[in-house]
Amino acid sequence: MIFDFKKDVDVTQWKVVDDTVMGGVSNGSFKLNSEGHGVFEGHVSLEEINGGFSSVRYTFNSIKTEGFKTIALKVKGDEKKYQFRIKDDSNTYYSYITYFETTGDWQTIEIPLKDFYPSFRGRKLNRPNFNSDSIEEIAFLIGNKKNEDFKLIIDSIALK
Repeated sequence: MIFDFKKDVDVTQWKVVDDTVMGGVSNGSFKLNSEGHGVFEGHVSLEEINGGFSSVRYTFNSIKTEGFKTIALKVKGDEKKYQFRIKDDSNTYYSYITYFETTGDWQTIEIPLKDFYPSFRGRKLNRPNFNSDSIEEIAFLIGNKKNEDFKLIIDSIALK
């Protein structure tokens, strides 16, 4: 288990990073709701130069991926597309990313680790897909190139 949301879990280590770091005006927030789920919500705005994304990330002590083939996300979205990101080293400038679609209902989305490709600032890098033996950071990002409100409810993130 990478993170299992419950009513008494500490979510203060989850950090929101919006496009404001690059001059945008999007705003996201992250909290634990009364049911014990993580809630990532807000508004993505294209109003300013470099605008257009909101993300939430969680950095942790290295977790071994040896013997695991997928990451399973149990989420309830808003029928929008999100990006899920992993890093094998939290100090690396790029992330390994993939996309998933939400339906509006609870879903368990299983993503093969080998499908995560390296990307930096929206550009795919000429490097191999994820093949590391550990993970130190995960993140959710929304940036669909349009102005939109969003809400993603997260129950758990696990290696399988």
